[in-house]
Amino acid sequence: MVLSQVLFWFLAILSVGAALGVILSKNPIHSILWLIVVFFSISGHYVLMNAQFLAVVNIIVYAGAIMVLFLFVVMFMNLNSKTEPPKRIFLKMAGIISGLCIMLVLIAAFSDASIHYGRMRPNTDIGLVETLGNVLFTQYVIPFEISSVLFLSAMVGAIVIGKRDPIEEGNISMENDNAEFKI
Repeated sequence: MVLSQVLFWFLAILSVGAALGVILSKNPIHSILWLIVVFFSISGHYVLMNAQFLAVVNIIVYAGAIMVLFLFVVMFMNLNSKTEPPKRIFLKMAGIISGLCIMLVLIAAFSDASIHYGRMRPNTDIGLVETLGNVLFTQYVIPFEISSVLFLSAMVGAIVIGKRDPIEEGNISMENDNAEFKI
């Protein structure tokens, strides 16, 4: 009992500290690495709650695939002050709407949550895939669908941010009505 509480507080402090590292880091690569630490500590919380499937999926999907994708996008974008896109009101509004969607999902998830004190029984069905699927597609189907739309909007946003106009950068020269690309 005492070991699980110590582990919980260690993981909680690690999660909050790494999340602050994500926010306060000026280097985007360092922010991504801090975010990986956050995902691993959250997976530790899942293990403490007897949800081993969620812990493994969190490590494989988020800390593995998504963070590698973010890292490649940041490296390909070559962010500096000269190539940074101008701030547009449309992008700010999209960020506000996305933040409100996340808040809606969190409110929906926490509204049905209850706090249970004491130890969990080791032979419960809480962390099993079948139980998770039943709860996810019955009680939490609306937040699940909202999060899928949120992920879709994040992908579209990444494409919009990463797209550059080749004419503005001077990579295209027009000769004899044929476009030739400079290398």
